[in-house]
Amino acid sequence: MTQRDVIADLTAAAGEFEGLIAGLDDAGWRLPTPAPGWTVAHQAAHLAFIFRLAGTAAADPELFTAMIAKAATNFEGAVNAALDEYLGDPPEVLLSRWRTERDSSIKALAAVPAGQLVPWLVRPLPAPVLACAGMMELFAHGQDIADALGVTRTPDDRLWHVALFATLVWDFGYQSRGLTPPDVQFRYELTAPSGAVWEFGPADAEQRITGPAEDFCLLVTRRRHRDDLAVTAVGTDADHWLDIAQAYRGPAGEGRRPGQFRT
Repeated sequence: MTQRDVIADLTAAAGEFEGLIAGLDDAGWRLPTPAPGWTVAHQAAHLAFIFRLAGTAAADPELFTAMIAKAATNFEGAVNAALDEYLGDPPEVLLSRWRTERDSSIKALAAVPAGQLVPWLVRPLPAPVLACAGMMELFAHGQDIADALGVTRTPDDRLWHVALFATLVWDFGYQSRGLTPPDVQFRYELTAPSGAVWEFGPADAEQRITGPAEDFCLLVTRRRHRDDLAVTAVGTDADHWLDIAQAYRGPAGEGRRPGQFRT
């Protein structure tokens, strides 16, 4: 397994995401996406807000901590209020704000000294791991927009960061459902778009998860139903994990129906 430059890959992935929305007319921004109640504009606004949070956490940890403390009693309400702030803008302004939040966030993350932790929503993270979270957000919400537009994306090995992040936060699916994670470790063996094999977790783990890396990333972001993916498990706990896996904290959401995007 070869590590990649997460800042370079985040920059490229953000540029790819912008390619989905930059040429849309007003009707395109209003298109519904598979996320119930969310249009293309909602997806772009959410990413602008998340990148703004990440940039603030990296550049001004004290301000970020104060922001989160202020929203602690109703975090979902604070997120929705932030979305409304962005959604009040016309498309060209929202696009410009996304670009600004993206650029400042990536610059701030790149400037964090090696080994220094950055405060985040659940716990402090190394800046490269927070950048991986940004990759996950871009992949997930980019997929929603691609589905709304009828666009087929071509995966590449930048997905390594999304897969890595999912294995680091493997317990989120349990936490969101009030379940206790099992006292086991999984081995993940994923086939990259390039054909390389990515391996995460102990080599001697008895319970294993295997399959194409793109399918794994679609699974953990809940953008495809397990039944429509070629991800398999060995072991009772690993098999259950495929039903509840998610690479983000908070409510799991409805996910996608079996066959909704079957090819």
